[in-house]
Amino acid sequence: MFLMDIKRVIEQVSRDRGIDSHVLVSALEEALKSAAKKRYGNRIDIEAQYNESAGEIEVFQFLEVVEEITDPQLHMTMKEGLKLDPECEFGDSLGIKLDTAEFGRIAAQSAKQVIIQKMKEAERNAVYGNFIDRKGEIINGMVQRFERGDIIVNLGQTEGVLPEREQVPREVYRRGDRIRAYIMDVRLDTRGPQVILTRSHPTFLIALFKTEVPEISEGIVTIMGAVREAGSRSKFAVASNDSDIDPVGACVGMKGSRVQNVVQELRGEKIDIIPWHVDPAKFVCNALAPAEISRVIIDEDNRTMEVIVPDEYLSVAIGKRGQNVRLASKLAKWRLDVKSESHYSKAMKEGYESLVSLPGVGISQADALYEKGFFSAEEISNATVEDLMAVREMTEDTAEKLIESANFHVLNEEQAEEEPQIPATGEASESEASEPEASEPETSEPETTFETEDDISEGSETETAEPAEEEEEIEPAAPESEPAAEATEDADGRETPPETADDAPEDIENS
Repeated sequence: MFLMDIKRVIEQVSRDRGIDSHVLVSALEEALKSAAKKRYGNRIDIEAQYNESAGEIEVFQFLEVVEEITDPQLHMTMKEGLKLDPECEFGDSLGIKLDTAEFGRIAAQSAKQVIIQKMKEAERNAVYGNFIDRKGEIINGMVQRFERGDIIVNLGQTEGVLPEREQVPREVYRRGDRIRAYIMDVRLDTRGPQVILTRSHPTFLIALFKTEVPEISEGIVTIMGAVREAGSRSKFAVASNDSDIDPVGACVGMKGSRVQNVVQELRGEKIDIIPWHVDPAKFVCNALAPAEISRVIIDEDNRTMEVIVPDEYLSVAIGKRGQNVRLASKLAKWRLDVKSESHYSKAMKEGYESLVSLPGVGISQADALYEKGFFSAEEISNATVEDLMAVREMTEDTAEKLIESANFHVLNEEQAEEEPQIPATGEASESEASEPEASEPETSEPETTFETEDDISEGSETETAEPAEEEEEIEPAAPESEPAAEATEDADGRETPPETADDAPEDIENS
């Protein structure tokens, strides 16, 4: 009988497949119960039980002791019941052991199908149980095949999926290559457990440092955050709980041995290890290194920082394609607006002049507005009366008039920018028409070039970097605008000087 040595089979399968022996016993009992009902019908009362001492699974059919038999498959007489149990009574249910050899070939096939199904379910659950506890770990595998850009990795017990979006750009793998990845998620579906892997997520970088730096695993050095542009550059912030241990030095290691191991695993990706600071301004300065920071203006309400850097460090702070400031912004979780000192000084000067130009605002009142953070007429136009009341010697009526004057000033500036200049004479008209065409590309060119080369996603960095190049381009073009101003004066009724008309063709040729 094939069930006599079932105990040895259960132990061997449990070892090989990693399935609990109780799960296998339950599957076999269910299979034999199904086979018995296939042989004798579904109406009979069947139970299967594993006898560990005998090493077999016993199948019993239960019959009820009654005075008169109405259904032979469910009832037995008292006489038959006394043979099985001398102390039985009417209404008792007695079990009769069935011979499994009589089940037949069809019943055996049914039992086989049930066993296979239960085994697959048990194996899937066992694999899921093993990998769900390993979520957040680094695992080694072998590239098995490719499916629609995804890499299928053989992990031994099961297969892992490295989706295309979780792969590092420009990394190429072939079938049979060894691969190291981070277990990001484990899902259980009808096809079995799905192990989702990643190599581009910042948590993979953190896990690599945990394996290389014992101070991190011991809790002496704490990881405060990590951001990545996979395959290109990463920023990694650390802090130390022990004043005697340098967190950056611990991550770098002797002669850079620890960080080099991580860089080699990431195939040359640049890693910036940054000391974390509780002061967000100082932390941002560390994150923007190696650029020098002149000053930082913080807007806590909007979580925005205006970072002023020397002109020669503007490109360093922004980085290639805006990468440095973009990663620093993500790491610090603040919106960063990087500007050069020359642009900042020019903007502050223009803002102060716009304040002084407002009716009723003198130098002393402009200084008072400056102290409270109102640096231009535009900022006053966006303020409320309550905001302006914080300025010294400011009354409610004065604040209302000041806001009204600022709104009028801003509106006039916008209209002046939108209205084109009307030429007076034909020759002067040609001169004027040629000059804007020559100056417009010079004004707009730095913006386009900067965005194309630096590709700053935040938007604030683009505004910052534009003025640094605009100053160099606009200054040479300023003398060319003088003939246009003379032509405008002619339109007011003044007599056009002969030399202006004679010079107009020369301007056209030069332009």
